[in-house]
Amino acid sequence: MIVIPAIDLKGGLCVRLFQGEFDQQTDYSNDPVSVAREFATLGCPILHMVDLDGARSGEQINRGIVSQVAAQTAFKIQLGGGIRNTETVRSWLAGGVSRCVIGSLAVNEADLVKGWLSEFGPDRIVLALDVRINDAGEPLLATHGWTQESRSTLWQCVDDYREHGLEHVLCTDISRDGAMSGPNIDLYREFINRYPAIRLQASGGVRHLGDLESLREAGAAAAISGRALLDGRISKEEIASFLRAE
Repeated sequence: MIVIPAIDLKGGLCVRLFQGEFDQQTDYSNDPVSVAREFATLGCPILHMVDLDGARSGEQINRGIVSQVAAQTAFKIQLGGGIRNTETVRSWLAGGVSRCVIGSLAVNEADLVKGWLSEFGPDRIVLALDVRINDAGEPLLATHGWTQESRSTLWQCVDDYREHGLEHVLCTDISRDGAMSGPNIDLYREFINRYPAIRLQASGGVRHLGDLESLREAGAAAAISGRALLDGRISKEEIASFLRAE
């Protein structure tokens, strides 16, 4: 399992939101490129970046920051936020981004996104499927910045995409995001049991090295960590020891 550091961009800053709420924002740095360079010293191969401004407006106003990170680090960058049409996907993939992360569109315009899997290749597209667990224990998909809940489950969505070559799914349990309450290991274990050929990126709730070890034991291909790394809850030395143990 690999560790993927995460940087959320808003107004040119590196920030974190609590459960996706824009009015519950913590600012970490006014120099996201510097944060990315520091993350690069961890030895992790991939950086997850989210353009929160793009997610809200559809405008790619943080393009310059992403381009600088691509030029100044060896990261393969996967980027989400405001990617809503084919031209934007094509532009990012030609401009230094390795993978585009597609969220609400994957649920609401599935035929379009299935076309991208075919046109650009399944390794270049990551489905970001965010869920809330209902009272029956079903993972229901949430869209539009987590403000709308779909009637579809995570399992129905992934089943629909499998025959189109889906390779990468980034799954977030919204209740765990930014809450430092630990990842939803049961959810991820069930995902991996259902779809062993799909590379799962587990996101939300990672607090410390023990959570990374639990996700590895569950079979996740990757674990995304933002706040725990930014807060220093997982140290550079711990990440190094984790990578050496792979």
